[in-house]
Amino acid sequence: MSGIPHDDHYEPKTGFEKWLDARLPIAKLAYDTLMIPTPKNLNWMWIWGVVLTFTLVLQIATGIALAMHYVPSADGAFASVEHIMRNVNAGWALRYTHAVGASLFFFAVYLHIFRGLYYGSYKVPREVTWIIGMLIYVLMMATAFMGYVLPWGQMSFWGATVITGLFGAIPGIGEPLQTWLLGGPAVGDATVNRFFSLHYLLPFVILALVVVHIWAFHTTGNNNPTGVEVRRGSVDEAKRDTVPFWPYFVIKDLFALAVILVVFFAIVGFMPNYLGHPDNYVQADPLVTPTHIVPEWYFLPFYAILRAFTDDVWIVAIVDFVTAGIIDAKFFGVLAMFGSIVVLALVPWLDTSRVRSGRYRPMFKIAFWLFVLDFTVLTWAGAMPAEEPYPSIALIGTAYWFAYFLVILPLLGVFETPEDEPESIEAAFDSDHPVKAIDQTGPAATPAE
Repeated sequence: MSGIPHDDHYEPKTGFEKWLDARLPIAKLAYDTLMIPTPKNLNWMWIWGVVLTFTLVLQIATGIALAMHYVPSADGAFASVEHIMRNVNAGWALRYTHAVGASLFFFAVYLHIFRGLYYGSYKVPREVTWIIGMLIYVLMMATAFMGYVLPWGQMSFWGATVITGLFGAIPGIGEPLQTWLLGGPAVGDATVNRFFSLHYLLPFVILALVVVHIWAFHTTGNNNPTGVEVRRGSVDEAKRDTVPFWPYFVIKDLFALAVILVVFFAIVGFMPNYLGHPDNYVQADPLVTPTHIVPEWYFLPFYAILRAFTDDVWIVAIVDFVTAGIIDAKFFGVLAMFGSIVVLALVPWLDTSRVRSGRYRPMFKIAFWLFVLDFTVLTWAGAMPAEEPYPSIALIGTAYWFAYFLVILPLLGVFETPEDEPESIEAAFDSDHPVKAIDQTGPAATPAE
């Protein structure tokens, strides 16, 4: 599976193993996956892949159980969720595990993305791996949005109204597209039905893409904190840079997963509604608008970008004038929101530096940590009311978001002077983990008097 040379391959021993291997080499696939040579210097930021895989399976399993009791209609949705909470055996645990699981999913994927951005996991030859990851992320957002509508509380209803209304801002095709999404002229029974269908279907599409994602990086080999590739000249050289995935990293990943699940189930058991909104425990009412409509926390950075562009922003006024009102403030915000994800997906081609890992890029480190701070500020601004100074703060954050990808990364490749990279993973590992020499000569002899 991996392009890294290694001599540890599966060999069937028993008659049954040989018979099965000749017809369905699943044992060989599992063995080669577990024993794949992995860079020996992977740090704790490489645990999020197994957390994401586990969480996806958890979400699918709890989602199937919830679907058995859910009623996908405007009249029955809210009552069916209450039925699950009150009457279904362990229904409250299923629902809270599913709801908090969505937050864990996005928490892990954001750390996974930040790790990839810092260590250059998107660079040659892993561009396709990065693009597949971005497709998974977009499908996650779509799945989470449609799932948030299903409880049919006040925030579910009005969140669906606001977000689907964004598509109506697209000139020409906006209104027909919005009607197609909703299944009618407004959020209603058809909306719940089709959102439920897609929310049930998309996780299986995500699962398929995850398999392709794993296959892709197993083909190119894992990136690592140094950004230096595993030596592929011979098996002996590769062995000095790598260790088998089993047992070393499997045990490390399982330990990290156990620690994270302790925290996760503590939240499920003791504070499951901490990240939710109380208005969603009130049944949807089209005649009563909540004071402050906010999406789930993992959408807040992009919600802040959406709201940052008003008629008072000079670039919006210029574009509105030049396009004769075709691109107004609302449509400009929609373009900015989707554009912020597009530039994230295009980072393999926007980063012009020859050095992969941010560990050896002093100027990049400053820009990257400012980007992390910017993401945090946008998350906070997205949760605030749409009144000053929050739109202005969101506008500044949006400006840095686009500047980071479209200006800073391309220019750093030209002007930045990176530090020297290690010759190999082995050299970097030995430097980070020095082994004290053991004196085997015994105690010094006492000189004869």
